[in-house]
Amino acid sequence: MDLSGTTTAVRRDLSTSPDEPVRVRWTPAAHHGVGALVLGGSSGRVDEQRARLLAENGVIAEAIQWFGGPGQHAGPWEIPLETFTERVDALATECDRVLVMGVSFGAEAALATAALTDAPIAGVVAFAPTDVVWAGITEDGRQTSHWTLDGRPLPYVPFDPLWSEAVVDEPPAYRDLYAGSRAAAPEAVAAAALPVERIAEVVLVAGDDDQVWPAREQAEEIVLRRAAHGLPTTLVVDPEAGHRAVLPGEQVVTAGQAMRRGGTELADRRLGTAAWAAVRELLG
Repeated sequence: MDLSGTTTAVRRDLSTSPDEPVRVRWTPAAHHGVGALVLGGSSGRVDEQRARLLAENGVIAEAIQWFGGPGQHAGPWEIPLETFTERVDALATECDRVLVMGVSFGAEAALATAALTDAPIAGVVAFAPTDVVWAGITEDGRQTSHWTLDGRPLPYVPFDPLWSEAVVDEPPAYRDLYAGSRAAAPEAVAAAALPVERIAEVVLVAGDDDQVWPAREQAEEIVLRRAAHGLPTTLVVDPEAGHRAVLPGEQVVTAGQAMRRGGTELADRRLGTAAWAAVRELLG
């Protein structure tokens, strides 16, 4: 069942300044007071089709490039959370509620921004999420945090130095790397845990066959942490889906680094359909 396309939307390219991230805004013909910042993952792309889908359902949706663009790091390391808070603040001047939606590293960014800053974020939708801040790799091979806040790198979970890509198939799956890194550094996991109890509403979407990282397990850590603070969390899962859920009306994304992502198109679309119902409920 295709739940998309309830209203028309207009696309605008807002990349007008080298001091601002490359971004695209989709504006609905009938706005319902909700805005959304849409964040892609490790591919570095602008997640334009997801922004368009939201706009077709009454949301002012802005998708941005948060690394690899003019004035930005070439990869996802030491990215200022202010990159996201500035766009949330701008959307808040036009909208009653602002949500942040991200996938993979973009889900990490969304959760970190909502949990660690005072940006006016009403809720987060995190596809293939993580409950901790992970390491990023600089161009010279140094490990550092994915994110900074006020110019300082956030605590992060480093990668297990004993793991090697040489022992895995091609293309590689990184699930064991992330799981092993958590097990090897419990103190770092505790220090890098995101205070997700600071977020008003959270929708998590994960596939059990995610081969990029253990998204289902990481999502459940978020659920447990919020439950310990008396907060409900919506968790949408599918046992056969992989890293990339496909929402109704979306095309399958093929961009990004060559890696095993798990799932099948059928299962990923099934997860996306279930997730879209939860997203629409959050949109109100």
